Amino acid sequence: MNLAAKFLLCTGYLTLIGATTALAQTKSSQADRPGLAQIVALDECDPNTFNAKLGPDFCHNVTLGAFTTFDDLFAKAAAGTPDPGWDFEPDTVRIKEGTVLTIADEGGEPHTFTEVENFGGGFVAGLNGGEETIPECSGGFKNLDVAKTRILQGSHIEVTGLKKGEHKFECCIHPWMRTTVVVK
Repeated sequence: MNLAAKFLLCTGYLTLIGATTALAQTKSSQADRPGLAQIVALDECDPNTFNAKLGPDFCHNVTLGAFTTFDDLFAKAAAGTPDPGWDFEPDTVRIKEGTVLTIADEGGEPHTFTEVENFGGGFVAGLNGGEETIPECSGGFKNLDVAKTRILQGSHIEVTGLKKGEHKFECCIHPWMRTTVVVK
């Protein structure tokens, strides 16, 4: 075998080793990378009754039919049987530390995704079902920490930097909308 052929064979071998090493490093770093997890905020606001009470274009619900009227939402909450159509899905999420949590509002009205020490009432007394407003929700949107967790219909927010352990989140408007995030 002449010198040029040996050189090409050696170059090809080194290229193969480099590509294999790079591929192994990529697979390893992808497996170690926590990634992305999603939670969806849902509601069934009736555009006619919500917009009549809260102003034009407050509720942008596009579902076909299964609407809850403004008065029914308050009546159900007061009776201690809040509307199950207002929900965070899933109820529990298990993620690796470093995972980006994205919360998408796919309902028709705004929500918050507020981290709380303990679940409890929000800042709209008529929706609390007898529970006291918890400290993290007090003050409503005048509280900058609550305002920063607001999600408008059709948009999303991201939560990053969650440390290992259990984290509780709720909507400070509709406090039965709750989810627990377990970080491993």
